[in-house]
Amino acid sequence: MANKGKHLIENDYTPVTYDPQYILMVNHLKKYFPIKGGLLSQTVGHVKAVDGVTFNLRRGCTMGLVGESGCGKSTTGRTILRLGGEKTGGQVLFNGKEVYDMTPAEMRELRTKMQIIFQDPYASLNPKKKVVQSVMTPLDVSGKYTKEEKLKKVIDILNEVGLSEKFLEKYPHEMSGGQRQRVVIARALINDPELVICDEPVSALDVSVRSQVLNLLKDLQKERNLTYIFISHDLSVVEYLCDRVAVMYLGRIMELADKKQLYGNPLHPYTRALLSAIPVPDIHAKKDEIILQGEVPRPLNPPKGCLFSTRCAYATERCHKEAPKLVELTDENGAKRSVSCFLYH
Repeated sequence: MANKGKHLIENDYTPVTYDPQYILMVNHLKKYFPIKGGLLSQTVGHVKAVDGVTFNLRRGCTMGLVGESGCGKSTTGRTILRLGGEKTGGQVLFNGKEVYDMTPAEMRELRTKMQIIFQDPYASLNPKKKVVQSVMTPLDVSGKYTKEEKLKKVIDILNEVGLSEKFLEKYPHEMSGGQRQRVVIARALINDPELVICDEPVSALDVSVRSQVLNLLKDLQKERNLTYIFISHDLSVVEYLCDRVAVMYLGRIMELADKKQLYGNPLHPYTRALLSAIPVPDIHAKKDEIILQGEVPRPLNPPKGCLFSTRCAYATERCHKEAPKLVELTDENGAKRSVSCFLYH
């Protein structure tokens, strides 16, 4: 790949100004969790769950967040939604407004515009509530509708996700996993959100129904002009659903690119290893899988220098001492992507 130009996009934290082409702008986002120790339970360190994550997301598009378990994907999603306390640093601009500067009243309104779909649909639903009650809850909180209007909206959204009125009176245990996830999707969409964070939404489902739910998410996005952040460890699913993909490792982005760029020509050694592990349908097809050595380092004690250096076949002495910045590259066709690796500095 020939690089016509490059510049550092993750150096010292510099606030960004709103760009209307993006519904979401995440700039150097950090979320640290304190480590307590000693007799007085003093803070003796921090787990850097999200450490300087930066990306922009256009309306109607899907951003994939991928990586091994513990890389910070889900924490990134929850921090964007302002779930789980304050951020440690950085910016989260939704339609130009800083999420963490919003008043309680503004946050209530924001909750209707930003929603999340969790991994386990059974755990996401109250086992003592019927479907009609669960899906109607966000409407009850908003206080904008009459009882008749709320019921009509529930019936309409259930039909939209492929469930008939007979599901109104069902309890979660009376439905299949795929049906429960459709109910969760209906609840997330009942207030017409603009951004939906999908946190491993099909990983708990049988393989036979995963494609049905993925196709449903695609259809709903097209019909409603939804914007998704899709969190997953399954790169084949991400390839099917996403427009851009960010590869995360120990709280940082290693590579960020359009789907075709990333899957067609991965740059970072970690990305190459992840993609090499995707199964191919043809059992006779020759494929060289890159086996990563060792385990993901503990976030409590991350490596010095490049976070991936302890597992990278290309690591040099510099990699063990110095952390590479996320660098934006431009190819001969003007296409831009970002990578955090000294192979491209």
